[in-house]
Amino acid sequence: MTPLAVCLVLFALITAATWILSVVTREYSWVDRIWSIAPVAYVWVFAVASGYDPRLVLMAVLVTAWGARLTFNFARKGGYRPGGEDYRWAILRERMPRAAFQAFNLFFISIYQNALILLFCLPALTVLESAHPPLGAWDVVVALVFVAFLAGETIADEQQWRFHRWKAAERAAGRTPAPGFLQTGLFRVSRHPNFFFEQAQWWTFYAFAVVATGVWLHWTIAGAVLLTLLFIGSTVFTELISRSRYPDYDAYRARTSPIVPWFPRPARVEANTPARGATGG
Repeated sequence: MTPLAVCLVLFALITAATWILSVVTREYSWVDRIWSIAPVAYVWVFAVASGYDPRLVLMAVLVTAWGARLTFNFARKGGYRPGGEDYRWAILRERMPRAAFQAFNLFFISIYQNALILLFCLPALTVLESAHPPLGAWDVVVALVFVAFLAGETIADEQQWRFHRWKAAERAAGRTPAPGFLQTGLFRVSRHPNFFFEQAQWWTFYAFAVVATGVWLHWTIAGAVLLTLLFIGSTVFTELISRSRYPDYDAYRARTSPIVPWFPRPARVEANTPARGATGG
């Protein structure tokens, strides 16, 4: 079998397993549970098939580091425990008819998201099919940028983890946490810095295909594009929930970049001056 065929078989098995488990357990985060694991397997399939081409091994090592970090973060939040379902799925279930949600589970959560996971790994296929030029300075640059984005996501997740532990401690002590959402650290310059760094790593991963071929555009860019579109939709849904929970979230939105880290905008000051007609001026 070709390495792509091997990955397609893995994709089919993983998709079937995640869907069946979601139906049996009535928990719908099984794709989340393999999100950080499947890409490691896919990229190593291409690295092994290449005879351990140095560039593909480098790509596989970077994805392994990405997967190890994300798996650890997901595990400590209880994502692998029974009942560790993403809270957004429960909210969505309440808003959709049961049959519609089950169709959504099959076609979007299980099939589409698993296909997306495979797609954003396929720049490794482009590298495998290239002429395998030796590693060069641009490979080092791309690898360092990937590691920098990996570090950024690690910091963002750690800040979020500590904030939510503080919130839990406040509630356990009978106090209402204030503020109710994280606005400091990296979250001062981006409302979703972890989303930004996650996407950026996979765009950087695609850059290895550009370096290996000298060509900017390949069809395997589709994975990074579709991942970005997924995060846009996820951001909109997440923020709808946050706005319904926290009255001051709109003020945070007004001053803080949605995804890409950027300087905060000055807070708006509401005019307190009476209208001219009211003063006779």
